[in-house]
Amino acid sequence: MSVEEREGAAAGPVDDEGAAGTGGFRSALYMFVLLFLTWILLTFSLDWQELAAGAVVSLVITLFFEGSYRAIGLPTLSPRRLWYMLVYVVVLGWAIIKANLDVAIRILNPKLPIRPGIVVIRTGLTSSMAKLVLANSITLTPGTFTLDVIGDRLLIHWIDVRAEGLEEATGIISGTFERYLKEIFE
Repeated sequence: MSVEEREGAAAGPVDDEGAAGTGGFRSALYMFVLLFLTWILLTFSLDWQELAAGAVVSLVITLFFEGSYRAIGLPTLSPRRLWYMLVYVVVLGWAIIKANLDVAIRILNPKLPIRPGIVVIRTGLTSSMAKLVLANSITLTPGTFTLDVIGDRLLIHWIDVRAEGLEEATGIISGTFERYLKEIFE
């Protein structure tokens, strides 16, 4: 390890604004708040004992996993990213509902055309984690299944191929997802 690398490592992590050490604290704070809000939503209770237990559990999980969170390359949490994560969950949920209805209608009405096939789409995402979330989001949507991710290309099995061109298939399958994932991960 060179002298510059050792000095950089000793300075601590650098956040988006370049201040040493504050990115880790800010990320931990947002992680704690997100976990605590999840606790409240799951328990659906504002009793002081439930809140105290939730705060302790959230703090322990944050202290234990925050370093791992940053080590796997996830972005520093911020209010903007948390907002886009929330919006993404809604967008993904809506896409799953629409795809479920589409597949159910195709099952109930066998006369509807089905053209299964494998298409290639391109992603503009550069983060490996963003590509992973995109691939899983596509797979969670009934009627599509991500077979492989190779560089900026995803190999997708599609139950009803409506577009064979790269750009058109990309827009139909991943266009909406990718817009939000860029805001979250890049």
